[in-house]
Amino acid sequence: MSNNHDAVTQRAANTDRSVSFVVSDVCSRVPPVNNVSFEARSGDTVGIVGRNGSGKTTLLRAIAGLAPHSGHVTIDGEDWDTIPRKIRARRMAFVAQHNVASADVTVRDVIALGRTPYLGVLGMRQSDRDMVVASAREVGVHDLLDRRFVHLSGGEQQRVHLARALATQPDVILLDEPTNHLDISAQLQLMGYVSSSILVTVVVLHDLNLAAKFCDYVIVLDGGDPVAAGPPRDVFTEDVIERHFDVESRVWETPDGINLEFHSATTNAG
Repeated sequence: MSNNHDAVTQRAANTDRSVSFVVSDVCSRVPPVNNVSFEARSGDTVGIVGRNGSGKTTLLRAIAGLAPHSGHVTIDGEDWDTIPRKIRARRMAFVAQHNVASADVTVRDVIALGRTPYLGVLGMRQSDRDMVVASAREVGVHDLLDRRFVHLSGGEQQRVHLARALATQPDVILLDEPTNHLDISAQLQLMGYVSSSILVTVVVLHDLNLAAKFCDYVIVLDGGDPVAAGPPRDVFTEDVIERHFDVESRVWETPDGINLEFHSATTNAG
């Protein structure tokens, strides 16, 4: 008899480690991303923030190995471009900003795509099916497994894609602006699941308050350069926000972290 708990235990066995990232002079679009390096431990959520065109998606896609580029990306000291694609697909899962699924597929079908790097000639095994169910349960969509994906709300669809990423059993999950076009409650719910993951998660965000609330470490990009990096309370100062986001702000401490309040745009805003 299959046991979904075994699937979660199997995922937990792959955690309790750190992953180091170094990205140097990567250019697949403008601007190039220069000299970004950071290390994250299992359970850490790393936020990448910056104005439009600052290089956030370029950085994320370079780490994911999804776009041809110049420059170098090393992960745990390995040149990422030399790692076989199938191995990369097992170690890292990517959730794009815009995900399209056929009208005929079910939630179960979408999550099962996360098992693709492991499939042999016999297709899905019982252990693969168990991981699909366990991953759905982790993000609260297990009761939707047989629903048509296109009939779900935007927030439910994003949680399904997060479950697909979890089903890969990766070391790292990368998410590109996963909260775009979601209402506030769906944003908070999704980021709650993201930040509670036992994996390393790297997420591009536009909303600085979400980054402040849910991220353990934040990198601010401006023109492709990392201009600030560290815990949110150290990074999100009024000076950094004005200088790199062209907006005046008020930042204050709370028992749960920091809150950000934004005022008028500065004269530097375009």
